[in-house]
Amino acid sequence: MTIKNQLPEINAQKIVAKSQLFSIEQLDLTFSNGEKRLYERMVGSGRGAVMIVPMLDNDTLLLVREYCAGTHSYMLGFPKGLIDEGETAEVAANRELQEEIAYGSDSLTTITQLLMAPAFFNAKMDIFLATDLYKSSLLGDEPEPLEVVTWSIKDYQKLLQQEDFREARSIAALMLVVDKLRG
Repeated sequence: MTIKNQLPEINAQKIVAKSQLFSIEQLDLTFSNGEKRLYERMVGSGRGAVMIVPMLDNDTLLLVREYCAGTHSYMLGFPKGLIDEGETAEVAANRELQEEIAYGSDSLTTITQLLMAPAFFNAKMDIFLATDLYKSSLLGDEPEPLEVVTWSIKDYQKLLQQEDFREARSIAALMLVVDKLRG
């Protein structure tokens, strides 16, 4: 049996903390059964982000190894970034490719849109498969050059075992692209 819940009423909301990247908003809520609660959530820009699974050819994935402050480590994943004001997700995806791996794409296929920690965060990320790549580079905002790593998609299970390939969005993107390419 499926129960359709009524959204709680927002009685009040206020920003309780702010950084360069996020604001934390407090929500004063009343649920349909009369229960009252205070919730906190991170509020992003609202424009969203993109992640791109680039394929150099029918077999070769391109990944980047970059510094991740949250774990103070270098992690392997797919190119990604925020959608800039006035950009579509597709334009942002092609820009991020050129900034991070020095390739553009003549063929971007939308795979899906992921929600990241929706219980606490309103962030969304559009996932793309990029094919028909061509050499092109743009200056990005990375503090150091990113290492570009090639990987055979046939060996995706070995990639899943890599100690530095642990980011959930990259794993989800990889598996969705593997499924799509299998038909």
